[in-house]
Amino acid sequence: MGPKTKKPGNKKKKISKAERLRQLQEEEERRQKEEEEARLKYEKEEMEKLEIKRIEREKWRQLEAKWKHYIQCDGSPDPSVSQEINTFISLWKEETNETFEEVIGKSKLVLNQASTLADLDSGNMEKVIQDENITLYVWANLKKNPRYRSVRFSETQIGFEIPRILATSDIALRLLHTHYDHVTPLRPVPTSLQEHTSTITNLVRDEEKNLEAAISKEMQEECKQEENESNSVHEEEIKVEDQGETEVKMSSVQEEPEVTKCELEMKLISETVLAAQLLLLENAHEKPSDLDDNEVDLCQFTTLGGVYHLDILELPPQCKPMKGWMVVEILKEGLQKYIYPPETTEDFETEYSFPPIEVTLEVHENVIFFEDPMVARWDAEGKHWKTDGISNVSYKSEERLITFNLETFGPVTLIQDSHINMPYQSWELRPLDVNKVLLSVTTIFAEIQIQIKENLCMLASIKVNNKKHSSILEGRWMTPVSFITALKEAGLNIFPTRHSHFYVIINYKVPLTEMKAYRQMALLSSAFAFGWSRWNMLCDSKKVVFKVREHLRKEEPIEDPNWALLMFSGDRAQRLKIDEYSDTFSEALKEETEFHSTLYHMVKDFASEEAMEKIRSSNDQFIDSVGHMLLLTRVLSYS
Repeated sequence: MGPKTKKPGNKKKKISKAERLRQLQEEEERRQKEEEEARLKYEKEEMEKLEIKRIEREKWRQLEAKWKHYIQCDGSPDPSVSQEINTFISLWKEETNETFEEVIGKSKLVLNQASTLADLDSGNMEKVIQDENITLYVWANLKKNPRYRSVRFSETQIGFEIPRILATSDIALRLLHTHYDHVTPLRPVPTSLQEHTSTITNLVRDEEKNLEAAISKEMQEECKQEENESNSVHEEEIKVEDQGETEVKMSSVQEEPEVTKCELEMKLISETVLAAQLLLLENAHEKPSDLDDNEVDLCQFTTLGGVYHLDILELPPQCKPMKGWMVVEILKEGLQKYIYPPETTEDFETEYSFPPIEVTLEVHENVIFFEDPMVARWDAEGKHWKTDGISNVSYKSEERLITFNLETFGPVTLIQDSHINMPYQSWELRPLDVNKVLLSVTTIFAEIQIQIKENLCMLASIKVNNKKHSSILEGRWMTPVSFITALKEAGLNIFPTRHSHFYVIINYKVPLTEMKAYRQMALLSSAFAFGWSRWNMLCDSKKVVFKVREHLRKEEPIEDPNWALLMFSGDRAQRLKIDEYSDTFSEALKEETEFHSTLYHMVKDFASEEAMEKIRSSNDQFIDSVGHMLLLTRVLSYS
C-alpha cells in the first residue's frame, strides 16, 4: 500500500504572534475611532444645546432691554415695538412664575429631607443652590439648641443672628437672591408725553391726507376737461391722438402724488424722530409728591444687585425610618410661613421677646456702590419700597458685606442715589478712527470711558477714586439701549431722566438748542474732538459753549491741546475770541471768522481736507449711536 493521502482537514491556520498583535492594534484603533466619533458627536450636540440656550438668552435680554428702555428713558412709546412689548410682558410673567415654582419646589424638597442632609458638627441642615441668576440659601433648625443662634452658610459670611425663641422652634430660614429686580413695578409712560408725540404724527398724517385728496380732485378735473375737449369723435385718428395725450397727462399726474407721498413719509419720520429726541431732553414740570411715609422715591433712587427674599418657614415633617422604610408625612398645603413676631403678643414684652433679626448679606460682585448702600423692604400692601423697620445698618466695603436688623421678614433690596455721579465734572468726545469714538465722562467718584463704533457701544475702562476698577461689562459690545441698561444695573448711572433736575443742580439749556448741538457734534465726531468748557455755565440757556479741535490721529491727547471755543444757539454758530483761560466771558467773534448756520459750515473754515473727507465717509448708524449717547448723557446740561 502506498502512503496515505492527507485529507483536507478543518484545522485553523495558526496565527502568528505578529499577526495577532496587528489585529489587536487594529481593534484598539477602531475602538478609539468610535470613541472619538462618539465624543465629537456628544460635544457637537452639547454645543448646539448651548448655542440654542445662548440665542434664547440673547433674545430675552434684548427684549428685556428694549422694554426697560421703553419705560426708563421716560420717553413716549415706540409704536413699532408694541407687539414685542406685549410679548415680553407675557413671557416675563411666565418666566418669573416658572422660576419661582422651581425654586419653591427645590426648597421644599430640601427641607423635606433636612434630617438626612444634616451637618455632623452642628446637627442642623444648610444648603446652597446656585444658578446663573438665582442663589438659594436654606437652613433648617433640627437640633433646636438655644445656644446655637448664629447661622452662617458655609464658605460665605451670609447669615443671620436669630433670637432665642426662634433658636428653639421648628423653623427653617430661606434666603432667595434673584440677581435682577422683578419686584419694582414698571413706571407708566406719562399721558402728556404720549399726547405730545402723537400730535406731530397726526399733523403730518392730516397733511398727507389733504394732499392726496387735492391730487385726486385735480386728476378728476383733468380727466373731465380732456373728455370735453375731444369733440371730433367721428375721426378715428384724432380720437387716438386725444386718448394718447390723455394717457400721458394722467400718468404724469399719477407720478407726482407718488413722489409727494414719499416726501411726506420722509417728513413724517423726520418729525417723529425730532419729537422723540426732544422728549428725551424735556424736564418734568412737577416732582412726584404722592409718596407715603418712608416710601422710596424711585425717581431719586435705584435698586441695585437684585432682590433678597427672606422667609421664616415652619419646618415640615421629617423622614423617619420604620421597618426598613423611610416614612414622611406629606402636607397638601406645602411650606407654611412662620409668623414672626406673632400677631398676638399679649403675654410677652414684644421688644424683649421678639427682637429684630440681624441679617448679613453679600453685595453682588457686578454692582458698584460709590457710597454705603441703603436698605429698603418691600411693602406688599402699598406695592412700593420702604425704609422703615430697618435699623443698625453697617457696610464693609472691602468684604462687600452689609449687616442690618430687620423687624419682619420679606423681600429687601439695596438702593443708591441715581444721581450720585451728577453733575459731571467734565467730559470729552474724541475720535479714535473713522466711525469710532471715545466718550469720557468724569464725575466726583469715577471716570467712565465709553467706546462707540457703528451701532455698538462698549465700556472701555472705569476708574473709581482714581483707581482702575474692573467690570464684567468691559470689552463687551452692545447696542446703545442694551448698553445703557447694563450700565444702570451695574450702578454706573450717567443718564438723567425727566425728573433728575429736581435732585441735582443742572445748567439748564433749551432742549431744541441742546438737541441740535448733539446731532451736529455726532456728525463731526469722526474728525473732531469736543470737550467741556467752563464758559458754558456763564452763557444764557439758549446757547451752549464747548471746546473743539481737529483730531485725526489715534495717539493719546496731549496735555494742553490747541482747543477752539465755539458757541452755538441752534441756528447760529460762531468761534469765540476768548479761550478757556481768559479772565472774563465774552461773546465777541474771533478775528477773521464769520457766523455760520451750522457747526458743519463753521468747522469748514479751519478744517483740513482729510478731516472733511472723514466726516463725509461717516456711517449713518455710527452718527445715530453717538447722537443717541450724547442725548441720554446730556453732557451740556449736566456738567
